[in-house]
Amino acid sequence: MLARTRRYMLILLPLGFMVVFYVYPLGTIFSVSLAPEGQLDLSGFTRIITGSYYLETLAFTFGQALLSTALTLVFALPSAYVFTRYQFPGKSLLMALATLPFVLPTVVVASAFLALIGPRGLLNQALMTLFTLSETPIQLDRTLTLILIVHVFYNYAVALRIIAGFWANQNPRMEEAARVLGADSWQLWWRIRLPILRPAILAAGILVFIFTFTSFGVVLILGGPQYATLEVEIYRQATAIFNLPMAAALSLVQIGFMLLMMIVYTRLQRRLASDLVSSVRIATPVRSWQDLLLVGGTLLFMVLMLFLPLLALVLRSVVALDGTVTL
Repeated sequence: MLARTRRYMLILLPLGFMVVFYVYPLGTIFSVSLAPEGQLDLSGFTRIITGSYYLETLAFTFGQALLSTALTLVFALPSAYVFTRYQFPGKSLLMALATLPFVLPTVVVASAFLALIGPRGLLNQALMTLFTLSETPIQLDRTLTLILIVHVFYNYAVALRIIAGFWANQNPRMEEAARVLGADSWQLWWRIRLPILRPAILAAGILVFIFTFTSFGVVLILGGPQYATLEVEIYRQATAIFNLPMAAALSLVQIGFMLLMMIVYTRLQRRLASDLVSSVRIATPVRSWQDLLLVGGTLLFMVLMLFLPLLALVLRSVVALDGTVTL
């Protein structure tokens, strides 16, 4: 009897947690969205479909997420190749430090990039002093370019770890056989590597897309109202206009799409687990100058992209605009 009670408690506790912290809030959103006055009302969804403003907001949300995902994969794929194929000092430490931006608060990241490339950022001040310019040469504040840069900053390590972790467990004999048959470097990429890495690339791409599609703080702080995403519009409808039915309707649209994306991502994750076929170590030391150039370029990009904004934030916190040190 005691064992049965414990078994029921083990089942009821997580179910109760799900009901209180998941089902109840989600049900509240449904009720506010579909029945704001106690009766079924789908006018919020009608306005989303027929209103050009909401369609443009949804299109921009998709567009910036697609661009952010594509840029992240473009930078992460060569880096994954370097981390998979080469052994170099500090490799494990650098991979661990690369995840630091992903856990930083949005306000800290926004402040770091403003301290680096903002109107009064260190880089703009240095260029103005060096070339005696009267205006800031780098003008990225409140632009889509800055949003995309910060999204890459946030999600680069996510894509890198997924692709590199999958790649490191693949059998290298297929590439060796292709080289014996005369395949050059481009044929290796298009016919061997990319097809093998397709599940990891898709999984990383979907996860990054989910993060950037629901981006809130980055867009709100660095983009401004002219670059409102679905998440920012939900916030505006709920807090500025206090239009809770519209905010709830937009929330349901986002929840539905995210649910579909998570289903696809979960299936890809299962495929990734089943495709781990080898644990053969394929990393080799850096031997030629081409290897040194490739590894050095990757490390330089990681330092500039991931750590330079944080260093600029530290310097800005102790150095005033007039150059005096304030501690």
